[in-house]
Amino acid sequence: MADLDDPKAALHHYLQATRDDLIWKLDGLSEREARLPRTATGNNLLGVLKHCLNVEAGYFGPTFGREFPTPEELVPMQAFEEDPQADWYAREDETKDGLIDLYRRVGVFADQTIEQLPLDAPGRVSWWRPGGQVVTLRRIIVHVTCDLARHAGHADIMREQHDSAIGLRRENTNVPHDYDWPVYVTKLTKLADRFE
Repeated sequence: MADLDDPKAALHHYLQATRDDLIWKLDGLSEREARLPRTATGNNLLGVLKHCLNVEAGYFGPTFGREFPTPEELVPMQAFEEDPQADWYAREDETKDGLIDLYRRVGVFADQTIEQLPLDAPGRVSWWRPGGQVVTLRRIIVHVTCDLARHAGHADIMREQHDSAIGLRRENTNVPHDYDWPVYVTKLTKLADRFE
């Protein structure tokens, strides 16, 4: 267990927990189920994971002068000129298991950046606006963790809509067990119906 009183260890711990949560939301899904759009804008569970792995590779790589060992596996920046959603879906030649493996390797790569540099290590985010591109490792860990947590929330809802799989994480759902969800939903619906 990480020493959560140590700032770097605590930041790293929560980043890793969020990664694990994203991967967990794909457990047991077929290729089709993982890729199937779940929102009007095409959000899908595998696309969320692919986006997040590209986010991490960028922020913990070029920002600190490092390059992922196999950059051809990532979505290149120029791909976004043709399709701004290029990292939000798995191509036909990509698989769920392959992208999960890639995400784990990106995590190892990002962890190396975190382990090798102090929290105040300077970096530069070239795709941010001029004047705001200079950052520290601390800021990037917080930024990426917040970004991933937001997408983990998307994944939570998409997975719940798919098969009612819910919870914070596999070993601790943080959700009441044996709760009568239909009665609860009916209660909330009746309450909402009192308003316009």
